Amino acid sequence: MVKYSTRLDATFSALSDPTRRTILLTLQRGDASVTELARPHDISMPAILKHLNVLEQAGLIEQKKTGRVRMCRLTVAPMQQAADWLSLYRVFWENQLHNLGRFLEQTDPSKPKKQENKACRKPPSHLHRRS
Repeated sequence: MVKYSTRLDATFSALSDPTRRTILLTLQRGDASVTELARPHDISMPAILKHLNVLEQAGLIEQKKTGRVRMCRLTVAPMQQAADWLSLYRVFWENQLHNLGRFLEQTDPSKPKKQENKACRKPPSHLHRRS
């Protein structure tokens, strides 16, 4: 459990930065060089490399150097683990909101209460009289 928690901590920490999230969005379209990933950001190359290192340490990307070009690729496992963890809480909160909605419907003073139509209701069987 501790190992799972450590991985999640690294994933969420890496995702907490908007520059790193933008890098991940770019990598969703396919592998990209460090230069391509740096292009849309107004920060230095050393800063981009630090962001890439955080993403790599979290397991969110893999880097491979071929000659002078460093290519980056998105990896799926850490994001899937984070999504699985979040889905547990999504189900919990959906149930809580559903229960709250039902409660509010039952206690809403602006809605008229449903009244039974007594004419359509059959009397209990023990009240039937035989002649």
